[in-house]
Amino acid sequence: MSQTLSASTLLVVPLAPLAGAILAGVLGTSFGGNWIGRRMSHSLTIIGVLIAFIISAMTLNSVVVDGARFNETLYTWMTVGGLKMEIGFLVDGLTAMMMCVVTFVSLMVHLYTIGYMEEDEGYNRFFAYISLFTFSMLMLVMSNNLLQLFFGWEAVGLVSYLLIGFWFNKPTAIFANMKAFLVNRVGDFGFILGISLIVAYAGTLNYTEAFAKAGELSRIGFPGTEWMLITVICICLFIGAMGKSAQFPLHVWLPDSMEGPTPISALIHAATMVTAGIFMVARMSPLFELSETALNFVMVIGAITALFMGFLGIIQNDIKRVVAYSTLSQLGYMTVALGASAYSVAVFHLMTHAFFKALLFLAAGSVIMGVHHNQDIRWMGGLRKYMPITWITSLLGSLALIGTPLFSGFYSKDEIIMAVHASTLPGAGFAYFAVMAGVFVTAFYSFRMYFLVFHGKERFDQNPDAHHDDHHGHHDEDHKPHESPWVVTVPLILLAIPSVVIGFMTIGPMLFGDFFKDAIFVNHEIHKAMEVLREEFHGPAQLALHGLTAAPFWLALGGVALSYYMYMINPALPTAIKARVMPIYALLENKYYMDWFNENVLARAARMLGTGLWKGGDQAIIDGALVNGSWKVVGWFSSVVRRVQSGYLYHYALSMILGVFVLMTYFVTWPTIVQWLSK
Repeated sequence: MSQTLSASTLLVVPLAPLAGAILAGVLGTSFGGNWIGRRMSHSLTIIGVLIAFIISAMTLNSVVVDGARFNETLYTWMTVGGLKMEIGFLVDGLTAMMMCVVTFVSLMVHLYTIGYMEEDEGYNRFFAYISLFTFSMLMLVMSNNLLQLFFGWEAVGLVSYLLIGFWFNKPTAIFANMKAFLVNRVGDFGFILGISLIVAYAGTLNYTEAFAKAGELSRIGFPGTEWMLITVICICLFIGAMGKSAQFPLHVWLPDSMEGPTPISALIHAATMVTAGIFMVARMSPLFELSETALNFVMVIGAITALFMGFLGIIQNDIKRVVAYSTLSQLGYMTVALGASAYSVAVFHLMTHAFFKALLFLAAGSVIMGVHHNQDIRWMGGLRKYMPITWITSLLGSLALIGTPLFSGFYSKDEIIMAVHASTLPGAGFAYFAVMAGVFVTAFYSFRMYFLVFHGKERFDQNPDAHHDDHHGHHDEDHKPHESPWVVTVPLILLAIPSVVIGFMTIGPMLFGDFFKDAIFVNHEIHKAMEVLREEFHGPAQLALHGLTAAPFWLALGGVALSYYMYMINPALPTAIKARVMPIYALLENKYYMDWFNENVLARAARMLGTGLWKGGDQAIIDGALVNGSWKVVGWFSSVVRRVQSGYLYHYALSMILGVFVLMTYFVTWPTIVQWLSK
């Protein structure tokens, strides 16, 4: 096979889902007259994503086996001075891996949606949205320039807004999608500032050209401060990642986004959109490697997110919110790895996490369907015998999540912990403590959910206040739980397979081979974490055997054992502990009061500022002084001048005589006055 990739073939990857989205969104909805039905809508979108996945898999094979690369501009939108605004693709190991992850998870979600959204009135609209999201995410990961990256960045945010608020008659969903939109705008403001600084000082939007000038940027100081320009650029870019990848304190939108249908929780808020920030920082590694200040900032923010978001997962009773806080915590792990300059490890965890977290979200949706749309894990229990496929796949996903040796999550999480331990950054000590403690916390809340849902006493017929995840409106006479249809269970099985084996199969080439050659840059002389990992790696089997004796395994085992004791053997213990530590429980239940602070301090301050600008700036200065003041001055001047226009001839004659007198006096006396003054 050729060492180059075809531009026309690559173009099909994003355009196939876009075509499916347009056809389903226009012809399958009232907007276009409902020309096509449900079957045709989901068939068109699934075919589009399937085509994209097949080509992505072929592209990955060409990149890995033949060393193929692609970096070309496909279309020049405009040229402003010397700045070119283009559309183009950059395909290397990082891009090819992301293309496969995005399209495979999206394909599984499309299939799953057939069963999950079966009775929803917005069926066709939902398929159009998720297919449009797939297009947006592919444009983001395939871009070779910052302009296209920003387009994909904003497009996934827009579609996320539409999907979170998919049930627009539900007030909590509307609040959640607005919250997600506003919080992401905060992050995106920093992101566009970072892009603007690159354009201002490097004069280009193209990745390759910008990276070639990274050395020059690292020697420039930021005007008016003692900071280096490269540090400001990287921190601004990372603020964008903090919003998109839900890092503290811009994490508050993600748990509330669970108000949307479960399939989008798997697609957007576990496997793809929230990992866009991780992908972006890895792609920008040539810039981040030049600023230890920025890397330390990244590491500390990730550590805070990994540990403190995990604590919140302990007290959650909504099955989807438990998985949501798990997502926040795991995104923190990825961010910590970025800060340790272990970019390939972060992206490796991104990949493994995409499979087992999408699996857990879809399994949670299957459970919700099986218990007739109840989401409270306190009113489940004993579902193992009713939903065997959902049970076994959930168990596999949970084992991968907590880092069980041989499972995919073990390889990526274990390497993150080792990379942080090898880091010499000032924040590495705190980060190491956070990721180690996070292992125990993750195992505890994950298996708390697992035991309460699938084991123990059956409680699904005792729920006094079941709330509903969606608008399906099932009214089954038989309230016994039931296994989900094949369109739901098949994606669970297909996601469970990579959740178990993908780490074992790919850790060697992805972390210690040439998989990310030319895609990720690390200064090994300064940041030695990856070199330390390379020296200690002797194959995936040996790593798994060593993992059985390492501290993370025993911490995870301790978390599982404690959750089993507290919720299976002595279920009265959690209530007793809660009564003794009520202040801590209240702190966790109120999510560290971040929402309260945002709504009562930041929102009020913003409202006061807006009111002040409106009344003081708009009404008083602009309307009052400039607009109204100008016409009042003109009106007054006109009222004075029009008195001269009396209409009487003798007034005009007198004015002429006075004018002549003034002019004669001026020309006669002025030279004399000037001559006298000069003496």
